[in-house]
Amino acid sequence: MAILASDIEAMIREALPNAQVSVQGNDGAHFAAEVVDPSFKGLNRVQQQRIVYAALKGKMDGSAGELHALALTTRAPE
Repeated sequence: MAILASDIEAMIREALPNAQVSVQGNDGAHFAAEVVDPSFKGLNRVQQQRIVYAALKGKMDGSAGELHALALTTRAPE
């Protein structure tokens, strides 16, 4: 089952309600997302991305995951 960019954005916004979220992609499996959230301040990039991946609720887990690839950019606001 294909996943939509709007689905990905909604899951991220649910976990990070104060985030600025932009998700691009329309093939149902490959996407790019930028997430800017104040809670990322003081965290390294790996820690930030783990938070976002957790928000995806297993959609990227293993070969059965609905989301095949996500190019992820995260940062705290300047």
